[in-house]
Formats: sequence, structure tokens, C-alpha cells
Amino acid sequence: MSGKGAPEATGQIDATGLDVVVVAGMWHDVITDGLIAGAQRALDAAGASWRLVRVPGSFELPVVAKTALDQGADAVVALGVIIRGGTPHFEFVSNAATDGLTRVAIDTGKPVGFGVLTLDDEAQGIARAGLPGSEEDKGFEAADAAMRTALILRGLRA
Repeated sequence: MSGKGAPEATGQIDATGLDVVVVAGMWHDVITDGLIAGAQRALDAAGASWRLVRVPGSFELPVVAKTALDQGADAVVALGVIIRGGTPHFEFVSNAATDGLTRVAIDTGKPVGFGVLTLDDEAQGIARAGLPGSEEDKGFEAADAAMRTALILRGLRA
């Protein structure tokens, strides 16, 4: 598990007035639900307004993220779970989601919190999903990063 080199907590942020859309895939619901709960904890603690949109899978995250940002959201938190199988499908979906979400952020000039877990097995996802006993909370981290980046961009544009 990575986790090493993570920045020290920089304190609570005030994201009042930010409109955030959490876009989450439907695969591997125990892990995904943990990611969503982590994002919710971060968003609620910071005072952001937010809503959840569920999509069929991680491949669909970029197009829905772009639409949410084009419709006025200040940031998106993209959450998904992709577990390696015995075919190249894992690489195709992982690359499409990663490249697509990167393009969305660059094309819109708005942040996309990246909470797409690319895993070798389900145990790795459980360890990262912010569930009881998890070592990491990637949903919280993705939402926190999206809000902090949106506030940085707001400051630069002011």
C-alpha cells in the first residue's frame, strides 16, 4: 500500500459555496459505497453542497464528469473500482478512465478528484475504501483534493 509520502494534514477547509458532484461507478458496491461515504465525510465537514450521480462503471465517469462541470459544478469527485482480471480489459478501462478524467479537468479548467481504484484484488480495495479497519480513505482524499483545488482556482481567478 502506498500511503507513503502523503502530505501532512493541512487543516480543515471551508468549502461553503462550492457545488461538487460525486460521480461513482456501480461495480464492487462494498468498496464503492465506502469511497462514497468517505467523500461525503469530507464534503460535509467542509460545508460544500454536493450531490451523487451513479454511472454504470468507471468507463462512463469522464463523460458524466464533463457534463456536470459544463453545467456549472465547481468540482467533480470521480469514484470507481477496477479490479484486474485475466484479460487486457483492466488496462483498457483503467487507461480510458484515467486519461478521460485528466482530459475533462484540463478541458474544463475545473478540478476532478481522482478516486478511481485500480486493484489486483478486492482486498486492496477494502484496505483503501475508508471502511472500518481500512488503512486509507481514498474517497475522503479525492473529495478533499477536489475542494482544495477548486478553492485554489477560485483564488487565482479572483
